[in-house]
Amino acid sequence: MDQPLDKENRIRIGISQGDINGISYEVIIRTLQDQRLFENYTIILYGSSKIASYYRKLMDVNEVSFNTIKKAEQALPRRPNIINVIEEEVRIEMGIATPIGGELAYKALEMAMNDILLGEIDVLVTAPISKKNIQSENFQFPGHTEYLAARCKVDDSLMLMVNRDFRIGVVTGHIPLHKVSEAITTELIVRKIRILNESLKQDFAIIMPRIAVLALNPHAGDDGLIGDEDQKIIKPAIDEAFANGILAFGPYPADGFLGTSNFREFDGILAMYHDQGMIPFKLLSFDEGVNFTAGLPIVRTSPAHGTAFDIAGKNEANPQAFRNALLQGCDIFTNRSDYKALLSNPLKTPKQAKESQNE
Repeated sequence: MDQPLDKENRIRIGISQGDINGISYEVIIRTLQDQRLFENYTIILYGSSKIASYYRKLMDVNEVSFNTIKKAEQALPRRPNIINVIEEEVRIEMGIATPIGGELAYKALEMAMNDILLGEIDVLVTAPISKKNIQSENFQFPGHTEYLAARCKVDDSLMLMVNRDFRIGVVTGHIPLHKVSEAITTELIVRKIRILNESLKQDFAIIMPRIAVLALNPHAGDDGLIGDEDQKIIKPAIDEAFANGILAFGPYPADGFLGTSNFREFDGILAMYHDQGMIPFKLLSFDEGVNFTAGLPIVRTSPAHGTAFDIAGKNEANPQAFRNALLQGCDIFTNRSDYKALLSNPLKTPKQAKESQNE
């Protein structure tokens, strides 16, 4: 881990509690047991001190003691802080999707989003929600990604799954499979390629990213024998992106491309639909993968897994993906800050450029 930062440079991390009946509190508390995190980061959990105490006792964890605050600006740097989204006692039913679980997941997410949009926190790490029981008059989205884009008032974003080996985004996100073909257009693919390319540069510090675009149909359509979307829709999008200076290549048949080591030669991969990207990613990194929403003005990450109701409360949850999400979010925030500083003064190093901005 890097040397401790000065107080003024500490990255402020907000964590939304997710579903209280899943494994969220287990992975959050396990992650916060690592005291080294507090050398560089100020951490704020948007949740419930009573629920946190319940899970601490359940897990027999005594060293994680939350400092209760009302506002993010009151956070202490050397211990985890918590902002209560509810003051009352709450019934916890581990492994069950309950209405109160969805309501509190939304309240925590909304409060954390308000703070990051106001600049009170720098990074948002979202613990897993139940996409079904969070639905309400206030939340009518298929998942975090669409909600975040709406709150940030952006027309487009990209769900990007990240691990040490590769980064894979999806053109179409949470939609039924039978609607994928009609949803894919050349214009949409070009937009997603651009978002991925820009994110690889500013968020991951890759100067000239190489992007692989996957085909929709088996064998990339076999010259139209098994569908013509690859030649009529996807290939023109790749050609347009390439003509505009983006190193995009393909379309590659997904099975052969991901079944060999070829994917390791690229900085980013663009899949056409959710499971085309998620299945290989989770096979390779289920316990440590990170979900990052590219294309937003804020930095948001999440563990790549879900609520895991089946193991909730059994003390079996692996915290590595959540820990990686927290650290990846901070890396992205730093890379993005360096990138903006360099754009403002390209003749200086990132450190020199930042110092010039602060003068």
